Amino acid sequence: MLDDQLIDPTGKHTTDPFPKQEQVPPGLTERMVPQPDHGEQSYRGSLRLTGRRALITGGDSGIGRAVAIAFAREGADVAISYLPDEQVDAEETASWITDAGTRPVLLPGDLRSEQHCKDLIDRTEQEFGGIDLLVLNAAHQRNRSGIDEIPTEDFEYVMRVNLFAPVFLARAAVPRMRPGSSIITTTSIQGFDPSSALVDYAMTKAALVAFTKALAEELGPRGIRVNAVAPGPIWTPLIPSTGWPDTLPEFGRNTPLGRAGQPAELAGAYVYLASDEASYASGAVLPVTGGRGL
Repeated sequence: MLDDQLIDPTGKHTTDPFPKQEQVPPGLTERMVPQPDHGEQSYRGSLRLTGRRALITGGDSGIGRAVAIAFAREGADVAISYLPDEQVDAEETASWITDAGTRPVLLPGDLRSEQHCKDLIDRTEQEFGGIDLLVLNAAHQRNRSGIDEIPTEDFEYVMRVNLFAPVFLARAAVPRMRPGSSIITTTSIQGFDPSSALVDYAMTKAALVAFTKALAEELGPRGIRVNAVAPGPIWTPLIPSTGWPDTLPEFGRNTPLGRAGQPAELAGAYVYLASDEASYASGAVLPVTGGRGL
């Protein structure tokens, strides 16, 4: 009977090649084929985050949506930040947070703005009475054909979203966080095994590993844990908006599990790191990569 209860991870989600497709950044969920799985029908909470107050950047879609759904089903109130162009995705995520019986707060705006980052923390605190969980998840990436062809404006965009914003947000949030609070960054396998086609994105993800470890050392004595999740190839709107239409059929097939991951498959990692079950975990980088090594 035990065999009937086991799920083969190689076939848990689709192994079919992804159709060629392309979107203008930031990309929208409804235009993706196939649709990602964020755990809408599968994630079962056990109230491990009851009463917590969370802010998730990039919480409208992809990994951010999966984390928002999971946090809500674990009992947390959840604020999500996103670009105004992603309003449709944000409203869909909010409906799942509400369905879980907790409170969503929608906070559109551009993370490149230092003032907006500060406002996000202010608004979260105003709406919820505090902030206990900060998930630094939003990121931007584009396919690069060579180092000599990266426009300075594009490079600055990636740096401000992927690196400046986490610093701005943490700087504003930390003074308001109590012992027992948690910060979780989304780094990437690209931070350890970089692709030349994502050179600037990979740079930021490697830097976030250092940021996570340094901040964990600083904040540990204050009872605030800082950890990271390092995803591998995950099917989110970031992928069809990167500029890879011809290579999408092979996306994720170079992992030992032979397929791309779905956002739902990362939710448990974030819940663990946010919960009291991870009370002795700080400065850790948790890989969810389909078997590819960090």
